[in-house]
Amino acid sequence: MISFPNGKINIGLQVLEKRTDGFHNLLTIFYPLFIKEAVEIITNTTSSDVIFTASGIRIDGNINNNLCLKAFHLLKQDFPELPPVLIHLHKTIPMGAGLGGGSADAVFTLQLLNKKYDLGLSDDQLQDYALSLGSDCPFFLLNKPCYATGRGEILRPVNLDLSNYSILLVNPGIHINTGVAFSLLKDKNNRISLLDAIEQPIETWKENIYNDFEIPVFNEYPEIKELKSNLYASGALYASMSGSGSSIYAIFKKSELPTLNFPAHYFYKWV
Repeated sequence: MISFPNGKINIGLQVLEKRTDGFHNLLTIFYPLFIKEAVEIITNTTSSDVIFTASGIRIDGNINNNLCLKAFHLLKQDFPELPPVLIHLHKTIPMGAGLGGGSADAVFTLQLLNKKYDLGLSDDQLQDYALSLGSDCPFFLLNKPCYATGRGEILRPVNLDLSNYSILLVNPGIHINTGVAFSLLKDKNNRISLLDAIEQPIETWKENIYNDFEIPVFNEYPEIKELKSNLYASGALYASMSGSGSSIYAIFKKSELPTLNFPAHYFYKWV
């Protein structure tokens, strides 16, 4: 059985107070982008091992930390009857990029296992499992534009449709550690209402919708700041870093798409 996890962008990201559980409260708009990966799960009939393989973009680090495997072992704790499986991930979304690829992989793995092995999990149960894997994981169960609060798990669908525009994703190949990004944050005043701001014309978003991570990340990596500036210079209506970085997305009118050149090691894609 196969499924196709997609990515997301954050339209605005305000990081609020630190919570007693160690997480931060935040405000953001999650918007799904249908740049897709692929996860396939089949029953391992030749051994009792759970085997994970991958193709596409190279996955660095300890393979046992992959969220697809973590999703399987999380369910295995409560459903010991789950058989050993072969999990294959074809990776197309850059990692450490603020695009939610790993979180989507985890959630789609939960859904695949639930469906393939008739676990009977409800939406609420899936949400609980998803949240234990990552703060933005519950979003991928809804997979529609949402206003997110709390850790990112309190979701309210919003009426936001960018299908009449073209969105360019650009990742400069810089891996941003989320924990380090949080440690660099500074208190910020003059909060705005994201719900009010997204109802205004996109041309006004530049002055009203911001990502708190941009200032500290841009200070550490001026290349990302320059990338955003260049996208505005190329005619973007709105450009922003997604999540804690390092990807920048830019929204353009479909009738005014620029011709852009990026270094060979950059990832970029129109969606």
